[in-house]
Amino acid sequence: MITTQQRRRGSKLKSAHPLLLASLIAVTGCRGGLTKFERFDDTFDSHPPIQTQPPESQRFAGHPSDESEVAPADVHLVAFQDGEEPADLTAPADQQDIVTLDSLIATALATHPSIAAARQKVAAAQHRVPQATALEDPMLGNTFWPIHDQALQTAGGRVGHQFALTQKLPWPAKLSARGAVAIREIQIANAEIAQTELEITEAVRLAYYELWLASELIRIVDENTERVEDLIAVSEARYRTGGSQQDVLRAEIEGDRLEDQRIALRRQQEQARADLGALVRQPLHYMPTTVDQLNLDEAKPELDLLVAQAEQRNPMLQGLAAEIARDRAKESLACLQQYPDFQLGLGYSIINDNHDVLSRVANGHDNINFTVGVTLPIWRDKINAGIREAAHQRSSTALRLDAERDRVRGTLRRQVAAADAAIEQLELFRDRLIPRTEQTLQIATADYQGKKADFTDLIATYRELLSLQVQVARAQANLASTLAQIERIAGE
Repeated sequence: MITTQQRRRGSKLKSAHPLLLASLIAVTGCRGGLTKFERFDDTFDSHPPIQTQPPESQRFAGHPSDESEVAPADVHLVAFQDGEEPADLTAPADQQDIVTLDSLIATALATHPSIAAARQKVAAAQHRVPQATALEDPMLGNTFWPIHDQALQTAGGRVGHQFALTQKLPWPAKLSARGAVAIREIQIANAEIAQTELEITEAVRLAYYELWLASELIRIVDENTERVEDLIAVSEARYRTGGSQQDVLRAEIEGDRLEDQRIALRRQQEQARADLGALVRQPLHYMPTTVDQLNLDEAKPELDLLVAQAEQRNPMLQGLAAEIARDRAKESLACLQQYPDFQLGLGYSIINDNHDVLSRVANGHDNINFTVGVTLPIWRDKINAGIREAAHQRSSTALRLDAERDRVRGTLRRQVAAADAAIEQLELFRDRLIPRTEQTLQIATADYQGKKADFTDLIATYRELLSLQVQVARAQANLASTLAQIERIAGE
């Protein structure tokens, strides 16, 4: 007979049941955990892991989002105050400060170097406007004759120095065209800021949802630990009335496997905290350790509304539209190259009437002169090539805008379909599958106590319930991550 004390002191088995590992580890979708354990079981292949990184072209960048429609509400984290020791990770929740998801996003937006770099790029672009619209520097020259006997002589006397001041003046419309190009560059840089902010916001949310999922799965393990203790008690009662001791051992092994999963999930929880700390640029011991209930708006998103919103707010589309406007300004500037530029000049000659001058009427009066010049744009091949280059560049950017618009629409369709599926799945789990499985477990327990069923049926029902609970948590995290990606694409 195995006593309760022996049961509690039993050695922890290192090998884990394939179904239990797939239920608790592979379904987490956390970085570093999925690929290690997904080989054990294919039960949940129909449920892809949470996307922890934005799509390739949108990776690492975001925008402060309006949480009024689809964003999680009232989501809280537990964090540490300055001066607390990292070892105080087990402090009760009521003794720790609450950090909201919004505050984490605000911190990331205020401190992330990618956003700061994008803002510096805008600041740099702003200084290009006065450079583009300014005239070229004037030219000041002096012609002089160092050898006295060989200096130029006029009727007024010998020329000592000839000063010249010249200024190049472009065709009037060229300066404004250059300024238009520089202004469009500022708009493109501003769109990059918005895109970066959106991507950073999404990255913070995805890391937060990973942390929530690990915490939720730990809670499920703790809840099922109590259920396993009930199974052990039932199997012991059955053993005392002539049952098999093997049932008691199998029930105890289930408890040991839950403890093994708890260890793995805590490691994944620390990995999620590390990812979150890297995004908000805070030490790991300042990051939250537990997450409150994840409250999601499970209203199905409207595809047509999201597509229209993305047309107006998506930073990638806005940036490409600004690029098209810039290319048009460049094309106009290329066309203006067929018009001449002007050059104005002022000359001043210093004349002296020394006794050795050749002219008998030398008076030593200095001379002043003006010069006017104009460029001759005669090389038409070069000018026409510049015009055609600008036209092709504008056409290329317009096609890129069409391609990006199609990609945004397609991505929104996929994400909205994924959100709809996750919402329907949650409804199915909560309203039908989990209640019926709980009822089946109660019946199986009663039948086992009445010797109408064996322990294999009871364990199978217990594992099915555990699997469904894990799938609910995963569906919630997938829905949250999908909504975060929808917000990024829609420019919310």
